[in-house]
Amino acid sequence: MSTSSTSTTSVHKYGSRFGYRFNLVGIIGLAVILSWALVAVFAPLIIPYPVGEIADLDYFGPMSQDFWLGSDYLGRDMLSRILMGARYTVGISLAAVTIACFSGVVLGMIAAVAGGWLDTVLSRFLDALNSIPSKLFGLVVVAAVGSSIPVLILTLSVIYIPGAYRFSRALAVNINAMDFITVARIRGESTLYLIRSEILPNILGPVLADLGIRFVFIVLLLSGLSFLGLGVQPPYADWGALVRENIGGLPFGAPAVMFPSLAIASLTISVNLLIDNLPQKIRDRA
Repeated sequence: MSTSSTSTTSVHKYGSRFGYRFNLVGIIGLAVILSWALVAVFAPLIIPYPVGEIADLDYFGPMSQDFWLGSDYLGRDMLSRILMGARYTVGISLAAVTIACFSGVVLGMIAAVAGGWLDTVLSRFLDALNSIPSKLFGLVVVAAVGSSIPVLILTLSVIYIPGAYRFSRALAVNINAMDFITVARIRGESTLYLIRSEILPNILGPVLADLGIRFVFIVLLLSGLSFLGLGVQPPYADWGALVRENIGGLPFGAPAVMFPSLAIASLTISVNLLIDNLPQKIRDRA
């Protein structure tokens, strides 16, 4: 047996010990995501230069031994700024998608189980909110209130709550119509029990996949807002802001404008790869 076949078999055997069948592409996507998460946590400890320090006498400097990813339009080290930018891009997006999906899933399950006027009111209100273009809503709120990290997180969360609500409600409605839910109602189980013990475990797989997709949407929307100057403010910057402030180097092929774009692409593509190659047990539950 060849070395590649042996390694692939060992990966599957290793995953089988935990009841999952891991896909190699999914493992690669997960590894990239975890790498960026670790960078976001430990960025202040691993950056070679302070993010605001002008370390290079040349602006839009090339890649070199001292500046692995070149320098920006002021001569600041791009590697340091990208590593610190991961803290804002990953952190803000993760906080926003957690709030959005938690709120949307909880409201969706409550609406599906309760039904009646509560379901109608929630659905109509969130449908109206969902009809507002996401970028326009973000621009209006951030421009009116001001660009701070809490405002960005709350704005991004509100934008994606309606989608998470509709997705979870559609799943919960199907589960709520099944026989084992009827039996639980006859036993006298409470609404909280139905949501926690009967409905949530049966929709958890699709909900996790939906969370990953919304995380990608939020990363792209945050990068778009930052590109327009409404994201994280100087001297700090997320990846979208790094692209915006170095866009003048595009005609020169400067690394300062290319590498933040590659960072955004690597994160979003890795999340998509992970979602498309979830372990078989989770996909079966979905």
